[in-house]
Amino acid sequence: MNEWILVLLFIVMAFLGLPLFAVMGGLGLVLFHIADIEMSAVIIEMYRVAKSPTLVSIPLFTVAGYLLAYSQTPQRLITSVKILFGNRAGLLSLGCLALCSIFTAFTGASGVTIVALGGLLFPILQTRGIGESYSYGFITVTGSLGLLLPPSLPLILYGVVSKVSIDQLFISGILPCLLLVALLTIYSIYKEKTTDHEVTMIADAYRPLKDRLRLAFDSSKYEFPLPILVLAGIYLGVITTTEAATFTLVYSMLLVFVIRGDLKFSSDFGPIIKESMALVGSILIILACALGLTNYLIDSEVPQKIFGPMRELIQNKWIFLVVLNLFLLVVGCLMDIFSAIIVILPMIIPLAESYGIHPVHLAMIFLTNLEIGYLTPPVGINLFISSNRFKRPLLAIYKDSFPFLLVLMLGLLIITYVPYISLVFVK
Repeated sequence: MNEWILVLLFIVMAFLGLPLFAVMGGLGLVLFHIADIEMSAVIIEMYRVAKSPTLVSIPLFTVAGYLLAYSQTPQRLITSVKILFGNRAGLLSLGCLALCSIFTAFTGASGVTIVALGGLLFPILQTRGIGESYSYGFITVTGSLGLLLPPSLPLILYGVVSKVSIDQLFISGILPCLLLVALLTIYSIYKEKTTDHEVTMIADAYRPLKDRLRLAFDSSKYEFPLPILVLAGIYLGVITTTEAATFTLVYSMLLVFVIRGDLKFSSDFGPIIKESMALVGSILIILACALGLTNYLIDSEVPQKIFGPMRELIQNKWIFLVVLNLFLLVVGCLMDIFSAIIVILPMIIPLAESYGIHPVHLAMIFLTNLEIGYLTPPVGINLFISSNRFKRPLLAIYKDSFPFLLVLMLGLLIITYVPYISLVFVK
């Protein structure tokens, strides 16, 4: 009984503003003390996390992503997209979706994509004449698309917490991500064909294909190789996750400081390190403080006590997946993706295993739900970022994003009930 009173007390303190890491760490220490277990168990868990060989890839990828975001890389990539796809129905949307997915995968944060690319994408989308509402909704949804693509930070963190192979998660995320991009592209084509609009012509996009390819490559000739080399290296097993992170950071530094000269090492590198490490620090401190508490909850069979009645009530795996999706959508709009992975995932894994759900399939379901949670009212974070970025009322952003939210929901259903999409590359 005392345990539940303490849990409620810490939840109230969290709502009053106590940082999440303090809630997790403090609750873990108190509960271990009540159970007469050495509180050093929390420190042991922190040490175990610190020894994880893949953990170092998180700060490396994050710094590289922020360097690219603050350089002129977004402008060059968008110029290439305009040249290749500018006047072709649907293909412009496909190019923008692909660009944003890769950009989000490398930066690890959907808000960075909206801030860095949003203002550049908006005038390009307006060349299709579909209207501002569509363009705002499109940009809001593109911010989170790349979270299933390597080297996405949520994929790495999911692997660390769940002990699922990160390489397997990297490989498995590609088809679900492509599915979501394909569905959004189809919706974009439908929207263009059912709307009266005047298309603004982009001169370079009418050149012969050979010329367009050359111009597009010239615009981003140093940027294009990075995602290709990293993804190919990971998929082919040539480099590990940590090696890919190291390569990405070194390449990005050479690109922005030496080859392109967009940023100055002396004046820009320090502030970028500071900002990117604030994100990394918030992830790692929550992870370290939460794992001790998570171990206590699992050892005390708290998940079984909470979800046990559900196991008796719902014996069908497919009905359970419906309930799981609804639960995760609520979690996704109330918590950021990193906190949800650290706090919620360990409690769900045992229950999912009891229904025979493959760990990698669960990962794709979990992360897709949280990706959609960025767009789910009332507190989906992308909605607030987009509203602030474009100085547009929050309710208007809700309305703009709603059709895209429905498309992503369809994708979620397919990913949930067609496990083959997530498991085709799993050995």
